[in-house]
Amino acid sequence: MTADPGVHFQLSRPSPTLDAAVLDVGSNSVRLVIYRVEGRAIWSLFNEKVQAGLGRGVEQTGLLDPDGIDAALTALRRFRAVLDAVQPHALYTAATAAVREAADGRNFVERVKAQTGITLNILDGEQEARFAALGVLAGAPEAQGVVGDLGGFSLELVRLDKGRPGIGVTLPLGPFALGQGKPFDAALVRKEVNRKLEGAYPFRTPCFYAVGGAWRTLALVHMRLADYPLEILHQYEMTAADALDTARFIARQSKASLERIEGVSKKRVDALPYAAVLLEALVERLELERVQVSAYGLREGLIYEAMPADLRALDPLIEGCAALGARQAIAEDLGHALEDWLAPAMNSLAPVFSPGRDPVLLAAACRLADLGSRLHPDHRPHLVFEQVLRAPIAGMSHAERAFLAVALFARHTASLNIPEPRILSRVLSPERTVRARALGAAMRLACDLSGRSAALLARSSLRMTGNRLVLSAEPAAADLLLGEQASRRGATLAGILDRELKIERD
Repeated sequence: MTADPGVHFQLSRPSPTLDAAVLDVGSNSVRLVIYRVEGRAIWSLFNEKVQAGLGRGVEQTGLLDPDGIDAALTALRRFRAVLDAVQPHALYTAATAAVREAADGRNFVERVKAQTGITLNILDGEQEARFAALGVLAGAPEAQGVVGDLGGFSLELVRLDKGRPGIGVTLPLGPFALGQGKPFDAALVRKEVNRKLEGAYPFRTPCFYAVGGAWRTLALVHMRLADYPLEILHQYEMTAADALDTARFIARQSKASLERIEGVSKKRVDALPYAAVLLEALVERLELERVQVSAYGLREGLIYEAMPADLRALDPLIEGCAALGARQAIAEDLGHALEDWLAPAMNSLAPVFSPGRDPVLLAAACRLADLGSRLHPDHRPHLVFEQVLRAPIAGMSHAERAFLAVALFARHTASLNIPEPRILSRVLSPERTVRARALGAAMRLACDLSGRSAALLARSSLRMTGNRLVLSAEPAAADLLLGEQASRRGATLAGILDRELKIERD
């Protein structure tokens, strides 16, 4: 079933830049996010939430929490004022499990309409699961496994198969449904979780995509325990053993101990032990091998569904890099030209990532080649490295982030003093580091050789022949290859690749 969650906008390629807002009224929080949508790239411009706790007590009373109603209405009135000022192209609204299950849920929706003029769309469990799955696909189109979207009241499980959401189910396994607000008893919660997970066997899978604030907080705790240096939660991955160890550690801690963990929000602490016990049960019952955190979920799923099929089919990493690079670009067509010029040589090398990923990373890096063009040259390599490493772009693993950051550093300098050595040693193998340096040196050669002119670059070529790196040009453009610049840049690239440079001027 497909929800109609608000005012639809139509995206096309090439598409104008537009803003879309999502009002998400969940069981725990009420949130407004305003996105800038640039084709396939989705950027969060404004993100504000209020921990209203609408779902607190629904399991016991069947009604929304009275204090939560007041907090939610206050937040929505403020959000109405923000929306009136920003005037996004589209507004999507979604009310989830607590409003759906509570006897006074529809009355709450009517009060929201009366006080703010906003129509909240109540999603059923199937719709909520489906949009969460679409959000995961928006951020990781190759995702294959099961999505688990944990909210304050419910857990949505939905299978991903060949880039599409499959079967889904909603289970009352959110912290509020498991007793949050009462003293935490791990044994009782574990028993209740196992009872409610009976029949979840259709969702057995090697890979579990964790969506929701409680899962992100749990992953943050694992980062602290593992002394993991790259603090980016999107596509952060844990083995099943790591997830179990972290869940059991959290379930044993007091509230005060959890609050002392750096970065753990005090507003998340009460829910965290319930999420931990649930994850422990999911790892065991679904026979998980790894858990990957997705910062994309229901809200991004709403945006993603608005895109036509041809736009959804584009790679989010390449398109995100293109959008980011375009903001500083001097030569608009440089990215495509670089990719075409470098592909014969770079794609002839043995891949260092999974099948098909090296060409994607080549295309993404080329879209960023002009990223530092408007920055001070003395600081450009380090500033570009930092921006690429932590850019809010979807569709890449942590290793791929580091690879692109090293490539863009090498795009601007031959220095071996690459920033963040602690991060690189943890997430990037020596082989991948060398390849990233080679890609950056190749981009530097191409840009300096052609003066960033796509037309001029097309009159030369770079190829691998045996143990030689061959740089050549059309006879009428042979003067391109004169001087020290071409030979120096070419020699740097050849040295990284352990090849002999040959410049053909005839």
